[in-house]
Amino acid sequence: MFKKILGTGITRVMNLLIGFITMMMGTKVLGPAEWGIGFTVLTDVTFLLIGVEFLAGSGLVYFTPRKKLSTLMLLSYSWILMVMVVYVLLFLVLSRFPEVSDRVVPRGYEVLTLLLTLVYSFHNFNLNVFLGKEKVGTFNWIFLLQIFVQVTSMALFIFVFHLRDAHAFVYSLLCGYSVAFLVGFFLMIPMVKHEGHDPLFVTAKEMLRYGYVIQLSTLVSTLNRRMSIYLLRQHCTEESVGVYGAGTQVGEGVKVFGLSISMVQFSRLSNLTDQEKIVNLTIKFLKITVLLTLTALLVLNCLPVRFFEWLFSDEFGQVKQIILLMSPGLLFLSAQMIFAHYFSGTGVPKYNLYASLTGLAVTIPCTILMIPSMGIVGAAISFSCTYTAIMLYQWFAFRKLTGVKAKELLLTKDDWIWFKEEIFAIFAKK
Repeated sequence: MFKKILGTGITRVMNLLIGFITMMMGTKVLGPAEWGIGFTVLTDVTFLLIGVEFLAGSGLVYFTPRKKLSTLMLLSYSWILMVMVVYVLLFLVLSRFPEVSDRVVPRGYEVLTLLLTLVYSFHNFNLNVFLGKEKVGTFNWIFLLQIFVQVTSMALFIFVFHLRDAHAFVYSLLCGYSVAFLVGFFLMIPMVKHEGHDPLFVTAKEMLRYGYVIQLSTLVSTLNRRMSIYLLRQHCTEESVGVYGAGTQVGEGVKVFGLSISMVQFSRLSNLTDQEKIVNLTIKFLKITVLLTLTALLVLNCLPVRFFEWLFSDEFGQVKQIILLMSPGLLFLSAQMIFAHYFSGTGVPKYNLYASLTGLAVTIPCTILMIPSMGIVGAAISFSCTYTAIMLYQWFAFRKLTGVKAKELLLTKDDWIWFKEEIFAIFAKK
């Protein structure tokens, strides 16, 4: 299990490093305004994916061990195409109201936004299936392929084809998702056995019942994280969006621990039935995630302003302040990932929705009051307030369901022994 976490962690660290290289190219060569446009497009894609993932998202991790893959593929692919038709029609309607559409999607990037959403949807289906089959190694290799193609193609667009605007970043995303999807598709095909189908209507109903709660939660969670982008575009400048986007991406780099551990946790819990073992694993995962994230945040906040100005450009000096103000929220976000994957992996994702709604109740007043007067500083403070509220709700829900007491979250000697044994076991295996 820890071997899978280590492999996923290495993958995420490489993603983080490549992400920094991408940001350095984007911020130094394209500038904060163009980087802000690219970050906005990526945010738009994140929102559009929510509709797709009602039937073709992370719920697949839960259903893959329980349903035939051919059934899941037929339902998910059909759903993706149906949702994309709706999105095309929606964009056509929005084009009639440019004063509205320009605030949501940067002008000239509408088609690319839709195309990115389509390709990523198919790519994401593959990734979720591999996780559901506990093929974490395959998941990691495809993920690495995606980010490697992305950064390589961005370098080509900038330095070979001399493309010096946000299109360089958006095109690189499209290249990365496309190549990764095709490779993942051919690796997944042998897993589709000729064993007939599960009842389509019944399966679709089960997936929607499970998926709609997850995706409503994802929608609200995405609003919690990205509402600031749209308010910054309205009240500030594209440069502000670019600086805040860079600070957010650097700060959220510490999510590498939560993402790596919670991903293996979700895959593992979805295949377990022993409730006591599920709870014990969740608590252990929570402890190590928070400890590693706290350590990373302390290191990150010790870096001087000049480091970020050197890394990106002199226009990005405020990145340090953004990271500092976001740090409490980032620490609580790491804990939130573990709680969220516990609820999803045990079939009670409604608690994630309630937690996200709690966060939204904090996000709305904080962003509306702080961003117009404080700009990106207000956005960073709002982030921390939101994830403090979310984590507190999830803890109370987890305690109610499991009976776990707060003192059980403290690190013990047994935890250190367990960590040491798991790590030694990785290197002992040949």
